[in-house]
Amino acid sequence: MHEALIAFGSNLGDRFKNLKLAINFLDSLPKTKITRVSDVYETRPADVIDKQNFYLNCCAILNTEFDPHILLGCCLGIETSLGRERSYKNSPRTIDIDVIFYDNLSINEENITIPHPMWINRDFIIVPMLFLYKDDAAKKLNLEKVLKNLKERHILRTFDSGQEILNTDR
Repeated sequence: MHEALIAFGSNLGDRFKNLKLAINFLDSLPKTKITRVSDVYETRPADVIDKQNFYLNCCAILNTEFDPHILLGCCLGIETSLGRERSYKNSPRTIDIDVIFYDNLSINEENITIPHPMWINRDFIIVPMLFLYKDDAAKKLNLEKVLKNLKERHILRTFDSGQEILNTDR
């Protein structure tokens, strides 16, 4: 099994429901299991050219047997099934699902870049990572340093605990 860090964001419709649906769709894929979900944060939009609603963001760790290309394809399919439209770069979205890390791989191809190139500039990815990796002292130390050096902050507040996101009916 491979470990991936996935980031989720939504600023259209029922944002919390969109996150929950996306996470549960990913978790229901064959040979894939979400092991932990961070808290959910309400955030200001990043790098947008227009006025947009605030986002809800969270991250999750998942184990999968899919290679990173297949995993990304699954994420894009879930986005489409939840109504994601790409009318322009960084447009508002019902759901955004990004593969941030996949094991210790480094991939830089036309359709996939891992680690995700913007993770290091996003407190709404770094703060959830601190939660998810709280038992890994080395990762936590590095993340705290990265967070301290951020020039821009987007997190407005903790919106909800991630504990209730994963479907418990299974």
